[in-house]
Amino acid sequence: MQNLESAGAGRSVSTQTGSMTGQMPRLSKVNLFTLLSLWMELFPGVEAQKQKSQENEEDKCGPLGDDKEMARESTDKKQVKKTGLVVVKNMKIVGLHCSSEDLHAGQIALIKHGSKLKNCDLYFSRKPCSACLKMIVNAGVNRISYWPADPEISLLTEASSSEDAKLDAKAVERLKSNSRAHVCVLLQPLVCYMVQFVEETSYKCDFIQKITKTVPDANIDFYSECKQERIKEYEMIFLISNEEIHKQILMTIGLENLCENPYFSNLRQNMKDLILILATVASSVPSFKHFGFYCSNPEQINEIHNQSLPQEIARHCMVQARLLAYRTEDHKTGVGAVIWAEGKSRSCDGTGAMYFIGCGYNAFPVGSEYADFPHMDDKQKDREIRKFRY
Repeated sequence: MQNLESAGAGRSVSTQTGSMTGQMPRLSKVNLFTLLSLWMELFPGVEAQKQKSQENEEDKCGPLGDDKEMARESTDKKQVKKTGLVVVKNMKIVGLHCSSEDLHAGQIALIKHGSKLKNCDLYFSRKPCSACLKMIVNAGVNRISYWPADPEISLLTEASSSEDAKLDAKAVERLKSNSRAHVCVLLQPLVCYMVQFVEETSYKCDFIQKITKTVPDANIDFYSECKQERIKEYEMIFLISNEEIHKQILMTIGLENLCENPYFSNLRQNMKDLILILATVASSVPSFKHFGFYCSNPEQINEIHNQSLPQEIARHCMVQARLLAYRTEDHKTGVGAVIWAEGKSRSCDGTGAMYFIGCGYNAFPVGSEYADFPHMDDKQKDREIRKFRY
C-alpha cells in the first residue's frame, strides 16, 4: 500500500488513499462519492410505497383511469432511470439526492442548491440527460462525473424509444464539448486488500454479530447468502452483463476510447469491484426477520412504522454511515456519521420529506502530522479497546 502511495502522491485525483500511509486501506474520496451516488439511486422512495397502496386500491376497485394512457406513462417512466447524485464542494459532501417521480436528480440539485452549485463537483449514478446537463452547466459547476453504464435516458429500452435516447445522448455530447465544466468518468482501482478489509469488517459488524448470537440458525452462511443476493441485484442494476451491448452504449455516450482493451476490461473490473464493495457493506446491515432499529417485538413494527422513520430508510442511512467509515484515518475503529432531518411535508426530492444536513468520519485534526498522534500497541487487553485520546 505504501508503494502505491508513493507512486501516486503527486496526483490528487488518482491517489487512492490521499496522504494516508497508515496500516488500514482507505477508500479514495472519488470512490466514496461514486459509491454514495450508486447507493442514493437505491434510496427507498415514497413512490414505491404509493405504488403498493395504488395496486391494492386497484385490486379492490378495478383499474383507475385510461389503460392506454397509464401504459404510455409507464413506458416513459421506464425509459427515464432513477438516478443518485452527490454534490461536493471543496471535496466535502454538501448534498445527497435522488430523482423523484416528477423531477430528475440534476433538476432537484438546481432547485435545492441554486447559485451555490457554482464550482461544485457532481457525482451521478448515471450520465445525466441533455436537459439536466444544460441546467447544471449554466449553474457554473466545476466537474460532472458519472457511472459509465446505461444513462439516465435509458438506451436499453424498446426500439420505439431508443431513437429518442440516442438523440438525447448526441445532444449531451454537443453540450459537453461546448461547456466549461469537465464531464468525465472517475473510477479508480481499489487499493490492495481493500475488498478483503471491507469483507472482514462487514462480517464483524455489530448488526451481523447480533443476529448470529441471537438466532442460532443464522451462521456465517446467512451473511454469505445475503451478500451474494445483493451482488446479483446490484450487478443487474449497475452493470450491463453483455459486454458487446456495454461497448455499444459506451460508444453512444461518447466513451469510444474505453471500448478497446485493456481499457474496457479494466473499466469493467473497477465497476465490479465497486459493486462488490457496495453489496458487502449493504449486507452488513441486513433486513432480517424481526430485527430493526426501534424494537425487537415483531408485533410492534407496524405501529412504529406509522410513528417514526421507516425501517428501510433508517437502514439506508446506516449503510451511508458505514461507507463513510471506510475513509477514516483511525487504524482501530472506523466511525462514519450522517445527519438527515425530516420536514413536515414531502419535498420535490426523491428522498421525500427527508433532507440531508451533513456527514463525516473520525479523523485527525486538519493540518496535523501522523507522528503527532502515536498509536497504542495492542499487546495488552486494555489497550486493545482503549482509543488514544487526542
